[in-house]
Amino acid sequence: MAFGGLNSMWIIVLFDLPTDTPEARRQYTQFRGFLLDDGFTMMQYSVYMRHSSSNENATVHIKRVKAKLPADGEVRIIKITDKQFGRIEVFYGKKRRPIEKTPEQISLF
Repeated sequence: MAFGGLNSMWIIVLFDLPTDTPEARRQYTQFRGFLLDDGFTMMQYSVYMRHSSSNENATVHIKRVKAKLPADGEVRIIKITDKQFGRIEVFYGKKRRPIEKTPEQISLF
């Protein structure tokens, strides 16, 4: 399986946020919306991922996530390499499925 550049990374954000009040639901919705606006895609419920072309780019996006943390709840941020991401095993029931592909990088000539 082909992956991105040598230093490309994946950021995985896992969160467990309260939704027991209207304000908590609003914060949940805003945080999820921020992740989507910043290029993250849903990997599973409350688990979002984003590919970054370099460690430096990943650090920028991690800082953005930290700046948008909700007041309550738990958020975990994991940064892994393409090689580590490629080792993820995904199953739907007992059937194994391929993992998501690394996005194509834009080349400027």
